[in-house]
Amino acid sequence: MMNNKFNRRLNAKEIRIKNAEFEFQENHPQQSNNGDETLYGQDNYFANYSKGMPHNALGEVDPIAYEQLVFATQTGVNTEYENIPMGMPGGRKFTNPQAGWCFDLEGGDAQSYAIPPAPKFASAEVAAEMVELYWMALARDVCFNDFGTDPIIAKAVTDLNNMSDYRGNGIANGIVNTNNIFRSNAPGNLSGPYLSQFLLMNIPYGSLCIQQKQKTALTGKDYLTDYNVWLDAQKGKNLAIPYNPCKKLSTDTGVYEQNPQYIRNLRDLAHYVHFDALYEAYLNACLILLGMNAPFDKGNPYHNSKTQTGFGTFGGPHILSLVTEVSTRALKAVWHQKWNVNRRLRPEAFGGRVHNHKTNVKKYPIHDDLLNSQALIETKNKFTTYLLPQAFPEGSPTHPAYGAGHATVAGACVTILKAWFEESFEIQNPVIAACDGLSLNPYTGGDKLTVGGELNKVAANIAIGRNAGGVHYWTDYNASRKLGEDIAISILQEQKATYNELGYFSLNKFDGTTIKI
Repeated sequence: MMNNKFNRRLNAKEIRIKNAEFEFQENHPQQSNNGDETLYGQDNYFANYSKGMPHNALGEVDPIAYEQLVFATQTGVNTEYENIPMGMPGGRKFTNPQAGWCFDLEGGDAQSYAIPPAPKFASAEVAAEMVELYWMALARDVCFNDFGTDPIIAKAVTDLNNMSDYRGNGIANGIVNTNNIFRSNAPGNLSGPYLSQFLLMNIPYGSLCIQQKQKTALTGKDYLTDYNVWLDAQKGKNLAIPYNPCKKLSTDTGVYEQNPQYIRNLRDLAHYVHFDALYEAYLNACLILLGMNAPFDKGNPYHNSKTQTGFGTFGGPHILSLVTEVSTRALKAVWHQKWNVNRRLRPEAFGGRVHNHKTNVKKYPIHDDLLNSQALIETKNKFTTYLLPQAFPEGSPTHPAYGAGHATVAGACVTILKAWFEESFEIQNPVIAACDGLSLNPYTGGDKLTVGGELNKVAANIAIGRNAGGVHYWTDYNASRKLGEDIAISILQEQKATYNELGYFSLNKFDGTTIKI
């Protein structure tokens, strides 16, 4: 017995060493950004993230403050972060800029992953991304069920089809239409309703049954469209309005609904991702799948067992913990990209550049596709400025745009779920939310909705919901979901050496290819 215990100790050590060696031998790609920081550094770094630091009247950062931020991210020295000048006393603080320096004991190192450089500030691609965001803001209150007939959506389709380099959201044969607008290009995303079933169906939570209704944001409430308020936000003024779904508001804030509703439009979706725990939707999806007895992947080692069933390994408790376990690894990797590599400006800051350019305060190298777009005309007519309307009172978070935390966590968590459950299983009795948000109705379209397709869709819904809030671009989502996918696959590959059972995971990646682990 003593010898067996000693062998167990040796085996445990050997597994850890082998996994470390596996990650060490993996390719560590070159980390590179889009070059805007160098290109425009002599002009107050106008193309990079700077929210929370001192700004001039144009909303441009104090270059000395910005250079201290860059120095801190390059050295990783704690005291250098503390030396970064901030915009105002008591203002908002940076969100976790040191996370990308953290080491992990599972999966690839946070700095061993890379994403492509973000599109350049002056590019036609970024112009098209901004045009899309202006239209998402203008269309926040359009019910998903009305996309086919709504005049705002029709204008958005026309405008996006006029872009010279629009690459977003699953366009079919290069043409945007009312079915694919604001959607993703992952398999299953163009099938059925805009919103995933996993954001609508009841959640079995132990002995509780949770309806997916939320006290949402009020219709027509948009923010940071006044220039002085926008400028205060860039300096770090905290404009957030408290929200607690479990409490009845003592006074009517004029911001949030008192009665809960299902998600029925982009504003509701943006509100959901304003306050969600990052893995919330995927934990809920897992509970829904377990509650409907959705079949596990055929490679599950207990799939055909005559004497055993899974529990702590390859059963419900295993998948419930694993689907959340990957999220913190995903966050460290994407936070490295945000702070240490890219430092991409948020769309709200880009909107400030657009406003100052259009009002002849200062000229920036903004592509004509954006400057001449119908989206800007509609925005100016409605809000009197060219600023990008924000769904959140405080605007964007206090960390850079690229990559996206929600999208990276989405890619990681959904990859785990697709590895675990049989993706081809058809979801029965699908639903859509009524346009008043008060009830669910049967989905009567002809599309078959599968577990894999709806998991891809919930990942897109959550990530693109941040775009709908005005805080992320299309490329933030598109690059980050793959980053999350890579992280999840790495963890699955490492963990396979720890199991006693014989089996495999199989899954369809976001690009449609199939892998087996």
